[in-house]
Amino acid sequence: MGEATDGAGAHGWERARRALDGAGLPPGSLAGRRTLSGGTYNAVEELRLTDGTRYVLKVPPPDTAPALAYERQLLASEAEFYRRAATVDVPAPRVVGDHRDGHLLMTHCPGEPWGDLPDSERGPLRRELGRMVARLHDVTGPGFGYPSGALGPLAPDWRTAFTGMYDAVLHDARRYRAWLPLPVDEVARTARTTQDALDEVSVPRLVHFDLWRGNILVERDGAGPRIGGLIDGERMIWGDPLADFVSLALLGDIRQDEDFLAGYQEVGGTVEFDGSARRRLALYRSYLYLIMLVETVPRASGDDRVAWVRETVAPQLTAALAELGSSRCGPTGGGR
Repeated sequence: MGEATDGAGAHGWERARRALDGAGLPPGSLAGRRTLSGGTYNAVEELRLTDGTRYVLKVPPPDTAPALAYERQLLASEAEFYRRAATVDVPAPRVVGDHRDGHLLMTHCPGEPWGDLPDSERGPLRRELGRMVARLHDVTGPGFGYPSGALGPLAPDWRTAFTGMYDAVLHDARRYRAWLPLPVDEVARTARTTQDALDEVSVPRLVHFDLWRGNILVERDGAGPRIGGLIDGERMIWGDPLADFVSLALLGDIRQDEDFLAGYQEVGGTVEFDGSARRRLALYRSYLYLIMLVETVPRASGDDRVAWVRETVAPQLTAALAELGSSRCGPTGGGR
């Protein structure tokens, strides 16, 4: 995340002081604020106290703001992710205070978002990341779905939860009249062809679901680079660990990431890319890429972003659907 213009003015300072006060921190110790870029839904800023301590404050948009159905109450999911990550010694922010106050105040993690790295650093870091993700996947939950309750209560089985998640984003596509490379009904029919594979997932496990490089902080010191924290856990779900492999290899194929998979297996992570796993991976890819396409409407994304998503993400959605085995999912198409 980088520095951006702060448009909140005096209201923003007062809001930050209230957040500190609600967490039992002296509001008068607020020395500075810095708006952070990189988030796409919540407003995010760094708070610096007089003693040099830094915190991160997240504030959701008004309830009247356009959003996808699953995005309501995202902070509840994020708080749950950080609480659970701490139980398996995965570096992540620590929640300070009560997220039910309408915001989320958390500790600051060291490092900068993962950028371009030489191979000598990339391999060891991907291996370290694999070990962390395997530990996350050891954490089990009380049911399947989004812990925020945005789409309703947790489901007793993964098929029920995931089909509900998928149907919700398809509904969003219809109500926002989002552009897709294939008609919405065709996407829905194709996705249904692989729902039986979801029945193989019997244990709800912790899935971050947004572990692209921007949400992985790399810290540097005399001992060399290491992962300083996994952030932005607001899209966490209880579900199939395979779903995490989509963002971990965004627009790519996790099976080619030998370093990550080696680290994942070092600490007991198990994955076998058999036919069922490949079908589920394709389904999860289509879900993420659907979200990326549809969210450009409520986000009011600029022309450059919209063009990039249509040129880069849309073919990936088409390819994922084609992999599910429907002859109707070709490289061309259009509609809403």
